[in-house]
Amino acid sequence: MSRISANFLLLAAAIIWGSAFVAQSTAMADLGPLTFTGLRFLVAAAVIIPFALREARHRPDKPIGAKDLSVFCAIGLVFFLGIAIQQVGMVVTTVTNAAFLTATYVVLVPLLGAVFFNDRVHPVLLPASLVTLFGIWLLGGGGLQSLNWGDGLMLICAVFWALHVAIIGRVGARTGRPLAIAFVQFFLTGMIGITAGFLLETVSLSGIRSAWFELLYTSIVSGCLAFSLQAIAQRWTQASDAAILLSSEALFGAVFGALLLGERLGPAGIAGCGLIFSAILAVQLVPLLALRKRQATVQPPELVDFK
Repeated sequence: MSRISANFLLLAAAIIWGSAFVAQSTAMADLGPLTFTGLRFLVAAAVIIPFALREARHRPDKPIGAKDLSVFCAIGLVFFLGIAIQQVGMVVTTVTNAAFLTATYVVLVPLLGAVFFNDRVHPVLLPASLVTLFGIWLLGGGGLQSLNWGDGLMLICAVFWALHVAIIGRVGARTGRPLAIAFVQFFLTGMIGITAGFLLETVSLSGIRSAWFELLYTSIVSGCLAFSLQAIAQRWTQASDAAILLSSEALFGAVFGALLLGERLGPAGIAGCGLIFSAILAVQLVPLLALRKRQATVQPPELVDFK
C-alpha cells in the first residue's frame, strides 16, 4: 500500500470516529447511556470474533495465558469506564464539546506514561497542557459557568482514555494479539454495560428498535471498521502523518455536529477549539520532529577501502 493510500484510510477512520459522536448523542433520545453502551459493544464483540479467531490461527507462537487474560480484562475495565462516562456525559453536552474535550486525552497520555511507566516527558507537554486548559476556558465562553456536568465527565473520560492508550500499546506489543484484546474489551464492556442498564435504566424493545441505526453504526462502522482501518494504515505510513490525521477526529466531530445537529460556537468557543487542537498536534508532532532532526544529524560511519 502506498503512503497516500494509507493516509486516506487514516482520514476515513478519523471521519468515522468524528461522525460517531452524533450517533452517540442522538441515541440518547431512545436508550439510556449504559444500555446503549452495552448493546453497542456486544454487537462489536460478535462482529470481531471471526477476525480474532483468524489472528489466533496465524499466531500459534503467541498463546494467551491466564496472566494475559487478566491483563486484557483490566484493559477492558478501563475501556468501559472511559466509554460509559463519555456516553453519560453526552446526555447533556454538545457533540462539539464532547469531541474536543475527549481529545484532550492526547495531552494526558505522556503525563500518565511518566507517572505509571517512568517514561521521559518532552518539554512541550507543560505549555501544551496550559494551552489546553486555556482552550477549555474559552470553550466555555471565556468562563466555566457555561460548561455543564457533561463537559466535566468528558474530561474525566479523557483520563481513562489516556490510561487505556498508555496500557494497550505496551500490552499489544508484548502479546502480539491486538484483536484478542479488542474482543475481550468489547465483550467485557458490553456485558457490564447491559447488566448495569437493566438494573439502573428503563429498557424497552421499542427504544432499541428506534436506535437501531446508531447501534449498528457505532458498533460495526465506528468500532470494528475504523479500528481495522487504523491498524492496517499505520503499517504503511509515517507516525507523524497518523498523528495529524487521527487528531482530526475532534474537528470532524464539530463539523458533523454543525451539519447534522445545527450546533454553533461563538468566537470564544471557536478559539478554544483551535487552541485545544493545536495543543494536541504539538504533543504528538514536536517529539516526532525532534527525533527526526536528531536522526538526520547522525552521520553514517566512513567506509574504509581495503583494496
